Amino acid sequence: MYCDICHIHLCKACVGEHISDPSIEHKVVPLENRGFTTYYPKCPKHSTKQCELRCEQCDIPICSQCISSGEHEQHGKVDILESIEHKKSIIQRDLQELEKTIYPKYQEIAYNFQMQKADLNKNTQKLTTAIDKHGEALHREIDTIIQKLKYDLGEMDSKHLAVLKKEEDKIKRTISEITQCITALKEVLNSNDVSLVSAYKSRNAQFRRPPPRLTISLPSFTPHKLNKEQLFQQFGFISKVPFKTEKPVCTMNFPGAESSLPDRPLIDEPRLIANINTEQIGLCGVSCLRDDKIWVCGDGENTIRLYDLGGNLAKSIPTKSGNKSSETHVTVTMSGDLVYTDFSNRTVNIVKNTQTQTLIRLRGWKPYDVCSTSTGDLLVVMESDDMRQAKVGRYSGSTAVQSIQFNDIGQPLYSSGSSNSVGFVKETAMSYNSKYISENRNLDVCVSDFGACAVVVVNQAGKFRFTYTGFPTTMKGQFRPCGITTDSQSRILTADFPNQCIHILDQDGQFLRYIDNCHLQRPKDLCVDTRDNLFIAEFKTGNVKIIQYLM
Repeated sequence: MYCDICHIHLCKACVGEHISDPSIEHKVVPLENRGFTTYYPKCPKHSTKQCELRCEQCDIPICSQCISSGEHEQHGKVDILESIEHKKSIIQRDLQELEKTIYPKYQEIAYNFQMQKADLNKNTQKLTTAIDKHGEALHREIDTIIQKLKYDLGEMDSKHLAVLKKEEDKIKRTISEITQCITALKEVLNSNDVSLVSAYKSRNAQFRRPPPRLTISLPSFTPHKLNKEQLFQQFGFISKVPFKTEKPVCTMNFPGAESSLPDRPLIDEPRLIANINTEQIGLCGVSCLRDDKIWVCGDGENTIRLYDLGGNLAKSIPTKSGNKSSETHVTVTMSGDLVYTDFSNRTVNIVKNTQTQTLIRLRGWKPYDVCSTSTGDLLVVMESDDMRQAKVGRYSGSTAVQSIQFNDIGQPLYSSGSSNSVGFVKETAMSYNSKYISENRNLDVCVSDFGACAVVVVNQAGKFRFTYTGFPTTMKGQFRPCGITTDSQSRILTADFPNQCIHILDQDGQFLRYIDNCHLQRPKDLCVDTRDNLFIAEFKTGNVKIIQYLM
């Protein structure tokens, strides 16, 4: 015999004694039937009772005494065995899902990590070899230059030595003749031979005129000052790629690649959906904070303001320097922090929890615009203090990691004061050299160059892609781009300040259309929110217009 409750073996003689205690429930069965007894849970309130029912409302097992107490009188009750069977079917389904679907998917993901690690290691070795090989090639080129300079120096030395030796031999011959003449004269003086004295002819007049003095200037070596920044750029650049975390569409969907965004075509007639009056004439910068607020800054102001979409002032941030600048520009990081440039004191600053910190302090350069990238870096477009150079710098925190300044043949990508008529737009305090910057979704770096009348686009590595100089067949006047932004479709949008319209291009620089039907008044800067609504800061009115241009 066997007690299925106490889990002990019993002989027939022991059964009576085993079940004699009424305070403990027993279930004695033949040995071959052990394990088939259903175990009812003990009631937590009434320890001597088993729970044979389940209260649906309280979701707990209950016993007969619980029912008689009236506590569950109005509650639905089911047989606990039926509840257990239903629960087992759920458990069975969960087990099957875990074994057949979820577990294999996670194994696949874990395997993918192993493969990515292997690929990462392989790629790192490949790039290391390529860098070493490129370095060796550069060393060979430098060694060739050194050997050529040494060879040229040797050739020059040989020629100079030959000339010096030739002249030296002439002087030595003359010295020998003078020595012989001195000896002969002494012999004549000591001689009483009248014929020798009579025959003497002086050569002093000949010797009195010395030969031209030959002086060879010593060659010199003038090394050029090493431009480490340009050398770094010419050597090469390792592209910094972002991590991509792909969110599954539903619980059991683990896509292997990033799904493309739905195509959103341009609408026939862009329409004005809101107009935010900031009462701040001379707006020159705008950037979205989420989809419900915007940061703006104005010409000659030393305060940056945050507005909601109703035009209500939410916050004001004074610039750290307190200087009033016509070239203050703003952007927002992925974490929602405000970043702004201060042209007058050559800094890029970040505002965290109302505390302003100087993130980048430039030396010899002044920043125009800044944008936050998908990798968390900052792109800063700037011009040198002497207005002879312009470039884009990529910064990881406060550290410069890339400089974009020249094309493949060493020509400047961006205009500077030396290539433009230095001055200011009559209607604004904007320099002719003003530049705005944005990163496209394909990681291209897009710069609107007001002085060059062009939009200049390079790829992530800084390699020139294209220049857009306007669409002349329909333009009213000279193309002068200011603010620039990009949308979810990788389209490029730039504000044409004098023509009071917006140019829309595809990611390869092909003109798509204008936005010129919303009564824009000197559009200065642009940004888009997560829904691709376009925000346009108007310099003339101080308004920020919100325009829908996509379906």
